Parts: sequence; structure tokens; C-alpha cells
Amino acid sequence: MTVLSAAVLLFFILDPLGNIPVLLSLFRSVPPARQRKVLLRELLIALAVLMLFLWGGQYALELMHLRQESVSIAGGIVLFLIGLRMIFPTADGVMGEVPGGEPFIVPLAIPMIAGPSGMAAVMLLGSQQPDRMGDWMLALTLAWLATAVILFCATWLKKLLGTRALTALERLMGMVIVALSVQMFLDGIASYLRASA
Repeated sequence: MTVLSAAVLLFFILDPLGNIPVLLSLFRSVPPARQRKVLLRELLIALAVLMLFLWGGQYALELMHLRQESVSIAGGIVLFLIGLRMIFPTADGVMGEVPGGEPFIVPLAIPMIAGPSGMAAVMLLGSQQPDRMGDWMLALTLAWLATAVILFCATWLKKLLGTRALTALERLMGMVIVALSVQMFLDGIASYLRASA
């Protein structure tokens, strides 16, 4: 996997376009002057969490005696479920019901930006090829920067594209994530069968 393909995968998983409606609803009660500061804080917390999983994922796997194949299969299942929720959203949205007031860590930083699928994906990248940590850090940073730009432009993008276009884009991303999740699941199964043979 190249840095660019890893960055694109992580960008789809972070799903900034799908998070725009939730972000705007969360910020309804936050004063406009505070919104950018809160968003920057939440983005930085999410990046720190994802970097922690990237660097500590391999050690966490060893500590829990988990094989890489297990993480690949579990990551594929989690991604599949998130992709399905993006394609067929519930009344509560992709991430479920969100509390009112100013968000702090939950639900904006975790699980909207740094969700379980993002954590599983970076942990998988770091544990499969630990010699390429620099590449994975760059890919994560690129995906995070693209996510940050889109979320900072949330109000403008909603006015420009409209709710229907944002919904269509979210469902398209959901389809891509479902396809990626199936591939991740199949790779995990194939890797397990090779190791067991």
C-alpha cells in the first residue's frame, strides 16, 4: 500500500463529509466565536488518539496475544457496519444520538473523527508493516488535514452543496468503505489460512 492509497483509505474512514450535519447540529448551542477553537481542539485530540493507536497498536496486540489477522478481520467487520450505517442511516445518524452543549472529546473527537474503524485501520497499518511508520504517519496526517479543512468549511459546504448532495456523498463513501471492509476481511482470512497451512 502506498502513502497516497493509505491516506485515501483513512480519509474515507474519517468521513468528514458525513460528519458535517452532525457537526453543525452539535455546534447549534456553541457561540460562533467559540466554534473554531472547539473544532481545532477536537481535531487535535482525535489526531493524538489515532497516532497513539498507530504507534501503540503493535504492542497492544502483543500484550493481548492477538494476531494481525484477528485485527484485520475485526477491522473489516467494524468498517462494514459503519459503511452500512452510512448507506442506510438511522434516525439518530451514523454515530447515534449526540448530547447537546459544547462537545469535549465525545462525540466529536471520539467516535466521530477518531472512531473504532479509524483506530483499527491505523493499528492494522502499524502492526502489519512497522518498518514504514513514517509513511503511515504521513498518510494519517494527510487524511487528518483533509478532514480538518472540510470540517472547518462545514457551514459553507452545506450551503454550497445542500443537504441532498452531502447525503449522496456520504452514501457513496459508505459504498467505498463497505468494499474496503470486505477486502480487509478477505485479506485477514487469506492471511490466517496461509499461516495455518
